[in-house]
Amino acid sequence: MNALKFALLKRMVLLCVVVFITLPAFCQEIGVQLYSFRNQIPKDIPGMLEKISKMGIRELEGGGSYGMPVEDFKALLKKNNLKVISVGADFKKLAEDPQASVDLAKQYGAKYVMVAWIPHGETFTIDDAKKAVEVFNRTGKILKENDINLCYHAHGYEFLPYEDGTIFDYMAKHMNPAYANFEMDVFWVKHPGHDPVALLQKYPGRFPLMHLKDRNPGTEGNQKGQADVETNVVLGSGDVGIAAVMKAAKKAGVKHYFIEDESSRSLEQVPQSLMYLKSLK
Repeated sequence: MNALKFALLKRMVLLCVVVFITLPAFCQEIGVQLYSFRNQIPKDIPGMLEKISKMGIRELEGGGSYGMPVEDFKALLKKNNLKVISVGADFKKLAEDPQASVDLAKQYGAKYVMVAWIPHGETFTIDDAKKAVEVFNRTGKILKENDINLCYHAHGYEFLPYEDGTIFDYMAKHMNPAYANFEMDVFWVKHPGHDPVALLQKYPGRFPLMHLKDRNPGTEGNQKGQADVETNVVLGSGDVGIAAVMKAAKKAGVKHYFIEDESSRSLEQVPQSLMYLKSLK
């Protein structure tokens, strides 16, 4: 090797070392759940998608076009370098017509269908869970045959005690991981009094999707899936323990992360949350 080639190689090695040292430890793509901007998007669809893109966001969870023709909406997504990773599905509609969810996901090029709520009475019961498990296993198989993954987003009411664990534990045990898994919303694990990190460690590989949301310290929790949206605060400033969650999530196999800020301050808070995540070591 001549002197010039050696000098160039040495320079490249030094550059790689510098980049490795200066990059944050967490480099995962961070997306957003469009529900965060449910009040802003309908007023100015092109403008809000542009703002989201300028935040540095590339991945979305959504599924609707806000009254705009779908092809026009998709054109705006493409223009702003935005990709829909996951679409939402109503539990009842999924149970009755899973093909509709397949069609919706394919329409947007999404690889995940997410169900955010299981209909139930005042209290979520084991019978509600058993019905849901049957629906998720049956419909999840249909989605999987179409190269689409089904995830259930727990909302806190699933953590009521059952046998030697919780109703959530029953669901995790009986939902076939080949067909149905979960989206963890860290707020809704913390709110009923549980630890997102412990749950990730207990069920590695079962949470391919995650909602990142922090909770104002001192907020009183419950097991009803109810909370004041204004208790959503900038990531890292609440009591959920986001830094520890991110480390555990990486080890547990979380594939896609979506900030979900339901507060009236989402437009200001989401960029701050992104800055916090980029600062993590």
